[in-house]
Amino acid sequence: MYLKVHRVPGEGEVVAICDRELLNRTLRHGGVDVRITGGFFGDRLVDEKEAREALRSAGNINLFGRRSVRLACDIGLLSESDCLMIEDVPHAQVYLI
Repeated sequence: MYLKVHRVPGEGEVVAICDRELLNRTLRHGGVDVRITGGFFGDRLVDEKEAREALRSAGNINLFGRRSVRLACDIGLLSESDCLMIEDVPHAQVYLI
């Protein structure tokens, strides 16, 4: 998975995680193209342990992909029914603070 932590002064952290195969992919939702970029999701590959640690400390979370969403579900941050499906890819945004 790719992970990037965005630090927003006064707002906390936004943890962005996407499944490896989704980086630089464009998905279509209605009339909108959704581009999954390294600018937002980063260029650093992490394992599940590091991703879990980042999710546990996050104020906000942005996820794309089955593995990324499953990880957040496993630690109780959301359920799969909370996700929006964009093409065949689950996407979730979680605001924890």
